[in-house]
Amino acid sequence: MSNSSSSLATFGEPWPDYNDGLSYTDLIPPSCSGLSVIEYYSKKHHNSAPLHGWLQRIQNEQITIDGVVVKDPNTILRDGSVLVYHRLPWKEPHAPYQLQVLFEDDDLVALNKPSGLQVLPGGLFQQRTVLTQLQWHISKGASLCQQPHPAPVHRLGRGTSGILLCAKTQFAKSRLSAYFADGTSAVGNKRSNDAELNSTRKISKYYRALVSGVIDEDQVIIDQPIGLVKYPGVAKGLYVASPSGKPALSKVSILERDVKVSSTLVQVEIQSGRPHQIRIHLSFIGHPLIGDPLYVAGGHPNNFNAELTDESFAQDGGYRRPENPVPGDCGYHLHAHRLLLAHPITNEVNVPKHEVNKG
Repeated sequence: MSNSSSSLATFGEPWPDYNDGLSYTDLIPPSCSGLSVIEYYSKKHHNSAPLHGWLQRIQNEQITIDGVVVKDPNTILRDGSVLVYHRLPWKEPHAPYQLQVLFEDDDLVALNKPSGLQVLPGGLFQQRTVLTQLQWHISKGASLCQQPHPAPVHRLGRGTSGILLCAKTQFAKSRLSAYFADGTSAVGNKRSNDAELNSTRKISKYYRALVSGVIDEDQVIIDQPIGLVKYPGVAKGLYVASPSGKPALSKVSILERDVKVSSTLVQVEIQSGRPHQIRIHLSFIGHPLIGDPLYVAGGHPNNFNAELTDESFAQDGGYRRPENPVPGDCGYHLHAHRLLLAHPITNEVNVPKHEVNKG
């Protein structure tokens, strides 16, 4: 089905200036009994803040043990104690808030996510997310609340726009999540048998991307594995093109070539769901997305040798945002254009589709 933006239902509430802050709770295990508060945080949660940052948080009275504010960083922890770090409210970076409803029934809803809006909480974006807007929409008794708690069943990068699928029931969520997982695992098991791979898939995703350079071939198959490497500012590591990574498969079709500005508009069908797969694969073949601040030709990040130092920490004691690019940075041109879906309840084929002008 196709929708024009002028006829789509929209919802969304403006963001408050500051979020509500966060609380992080640790139940002290026997192995950590006898450690001081500062020893525990500097060892167990060193990715959150350097030693000086945790001392600053204690001085700010942001840490409690069993509900009592910790004032001495050398306070000894006991087995079973409840240790809580209270993160102060902060002003999250700018993010759009309005969402368009492309398709909806009793079991699922397909939304048009704008570029710049994160799907789930993470990093600096704990409130300004798609999930928050869905929760606020439910609390107002809107149509989406006819079923329990709609929630995204896959992710789009913060800078990626387009179709985001959300489940409205727990059953639909589990089945849709299984569809996505099955598609990714099938690539690893059956990469050499394309017909068999297509016959088992319940979800097909098609994206449009604007890349640098002119691609000569009309179609390109990219099966470069994707793996993790250590990267400053990304605690869990950064996904890159890696021979030792997990299987990934992208099918690229050329839509339009612009020789004058040396760019190509492509459609990409992904048959696996590795993080940042399209950005990595297109940069791997030497055609990174125009405006991508992170991935350069070869499928690796720009400024790969950039480092953080323990001397750099913010007002709340945590590390400052790294100067080198990180995955959530926007600026690239990538749109989730079309989704082919076997309905999780009826098995009927649905095709949520959203057009976007090349920009």
